[in-house]
Amino acid sequence: MAKLIINLDGQLLSEFELDKERITIGRKPHNDIPIDNLAISGEHAAITTFHNGAFIEDLGSTNGTLVNQQPITKHALHHGDEIEIGKYRLKYVNIQELGSKIEAHENDAHDFERTMILRPSHVPTTLSGDNPTSDMMAHTIPLILPEAAQRAETAARPNATAAEAREPHAVVQILSGANAGKELELTKTLTSLGKPGIQVAVITRRPHGYFLTHVQGDHYPAVNGQELDAHPRQLADHDMIELAGVKMEFYLK
Repeated sequence: MAKLIINLDGQLLSEFELDKERITIGRKPHNDIPIDNLAISGEHAAITTFHNGAFIEDLGSTNGTLVNQQPITKHALHHGDEIEIGKYRLKYVNIQELGSKIEAHENDAHDFERTMILRPSHVPTTLSGDNPTSDMMAHTIPLILPEAAQRAETAARPNATAAEAREPHAVVQILSGANAGKELELTKTLTSLGKPGIQVAVITRRPHGYFLTHVQGDHYPAVNGQELDAHPRQLADHDMIELAGVKMEFYLK
């Protein structure tokens, strides 16, 4: 299921799941996402969801709606798009779309590897930005994967083999910051790390390993001191990750 991560001035205010066909955003309290701010029209914009996608439409608002800094009247949303309504930033997150992109990239990589083998000669409360409460603030390492996705994954694989159960599993240990010393076991297919609004990455668990992918932020995470690009990076045992100012170690257990 897709959702919106709502930020104001770099601070996480709330997360809203897009769990029905039409969701309205505006200043009036009857909206699904009411935002009490004079720069926002009474009924400012609406998001319509369909299958695994969504589009946003400006409802003739006074100050307009932007997606990725461009004014729109109607726009098909994709994972990572940033909606601007007044001073508020609403990040569109679609984990299923992201997973499909990662899988497609990995399939392309495998096709390339096979080609190389064949040719060896070529190698929901009203939001107000004035006084956000402490429980609305971002944690150092929030998990933003919906629990429904984990339940769906479990239901889809009811007969896991004993061999799978014996396979080593991965852990991320935090080495710096307020959570230093804590460990996070990577038991989900997709685990999100970082600070929403600043820098977010996901670790995906695949049959042939774990992959780190940049999701949000102006700077890419680094592995062993080397900054990543937009492509997934397969993680090796004891790789050192730097993300959102926090150092952590990936290892197999």
